[in-house]
Amino acid sequence: MQSIKQKSPPPAAPGGLPNFRNLGVLLRLLLLVNVLAAGTAVIRTDTVDGHIREMLVMAAWVELPLFLAALGLYLAQPWLARQRRLVATAVVFALVGTIAWAVHPVLAASGGEATVHIGRWLTWAFAATAIALIYFDYRTRLLSTALTEARLMALTARIRPHFLFNSLNGVLGVIRTDPRRAEHALEELADLFRVLMRENRELVPLAQELALCEGYLELERLRLGERLQVRWETAHCPRDALVPPLLLQPLLENAVYHGIEPAAEAGEIVVRLYRRGQELRLEVENPIADAERHEAGNRMALDNIRERLMLFFDLEAGLDIVATNGRYRVRIRLPYRSSGQ
Repeated sequence: MQSIKQKSPPPAAPGGLPNFRNLGVLLRLLLLVNVLAAGTAVIRTDTVDGHIREMLVMAAWVELPLFLAALGLYLAQPWLARQRRLVATAVVFALVGTIAWAVHPVLAASGGEATVHIGRWLTWAFAATAIALIYFDYRTRLLSTALTEARLMALTARIRPHFLFNSLNGVLGVIRTDPRRAEHALEELADLFRVLMRENRELVPLAQELALCEGYLELERLRLGERLQVRWETAHCPRDALVPPLLLQPLLENAVYHGIEPAAEAGEIVVRLYRRGQELRLEVENPIADAERHEAGNRMALDNIRERLMLFFDLEAGLDIVATNGRYRVRIRLPYRSSGQ
């Protein structure tokens, strides 16, 4: 059995290029460049009419190369992700410069008196590129700190004293009658806490998260027995999909704690995992035994999961809650990424 390391390896240094295939990154890039163009137009004139005229001119000059640059970065993203930061940055500048130089004759021919000299045009394009990369670098550093804080929040929320106490009591209850099961339960408990104590900054294969969830459910069955019933619907789910660590297990823990434990009779938790196009869908559904307690207890865990989805996937992921007909369902959508890619 592996031991838990007291010192985690230092995280990778922030400052890499953003993922230009992420919807949030593309939207921020388009917005930032347009803001820079509007700011340039404002600086060049001192009247309201002049501002409007210059903004229209800048829009005519910026939108086409901006679209082409965003498209080029989107297509080049897999290659850029494999390069060192310095090489990738140089390629980004070269791509922007090439596009700006190539479209200048077209824009100049239709610009009339508003034609911009090629030197000034390239200088503005390179300056906008530098500002955008600096912005994304700064944002990456902020998110690196935020991810650490979210990980600490997740750790605090996940290590519940009642769960540890109940798990150990369950082990004590079977240690004489079924020592093999008790030994296996202790190994599952150690595996669970080992994952909780990691930095958890990288995506993990879904198969690894499912194995963790199955171990957790085995621990809960020591005390809940036949009252805990779980139905897995995973036939259409790719096991090599990459997901944030501790994404599914907290949802199962909430489902057990709020849907199964308070009820006197048996209850069923339904876990649905499937792929729809380029999205991965995860759903956890459980009975509502105590609506008020359920709502109050779930808020911290769900808010934490939302924050981590935002940190990992930006606007491409989301979490929704549906409570109806005595059932409580949490739905998560996130982009499908394969460990084999």
